[in-house]
Amino acid sequence: MRTFNSVMLGISLATLTLGAQAQETTDPDYWVSDDLTTFVRSGPTDGYRIVGTLTAGDPVELLDTSGDYSLVQGPGGDQVWILSSDLQAEKSATAQLPALQERVKTLSNELEGINEQWEGRLAATTAALEQREARISDLENRNQALQNQYSESQENLRGLQARLDTQEEDLLLRYFMYGGGVAGGGLLIGLIVPHLPRRRKKNDRWF
Repeated sequence: MRTFNSVMLGISLATLTLGAQAQETTDPDYWVSDDLTTFVRSGPTDGYRIVGTLTAGDPVELLDTSGDYSLVQGPGGDQVWILSSDLQAEKSATAQLPALQERVKTLSNELEGINEQWEGRLAATTAALEQREARISDLENRNQALQNQYSESQENLRGLQARLDTQEEDLLLRYFMYGGGVAGGGLLIGLIVPHLPRRRKKNDRWF
């Protein structure tokens, strides 16, 4: 608190000493509004002299009210009058800042731990997925190789079947040629034999 008139402040503090001593150990229940630095006076009207200022966010203890002013005890123990509209019942942002910073730190640590857990799970899942993809790729390659072998086997089988069919045709043709030759030879013999001269029988009888 900055003192503008030490004489007036001394008089004001002398009249309120007993009240200040009774309230020294209690917790603050009001705070100066966060959006201003306000002047404080030695009495509860605008006619009293300004005796100092309270900084936005300062914790104060409400002792009394009179009209538009409230008697408060500031951080240094001084009792001054301040406009009631310049007080707020909520803890100031300045007072809340350390707790908020600690909360942010705690949440950041928790978030970092969660991130590490999820990164570990993601890494494990990614590794498992890569293994499965590699396995699938290997199976696909093996399947393609088997298909190629099957196609090649089918082609060889068709070639062997064609050769077998050709050999059967050649064999049948040979059978026909052999049979035809035999039949033709028999027919030729049958035509020639009747025309061959017959041998006469000798007459062995004596007359």
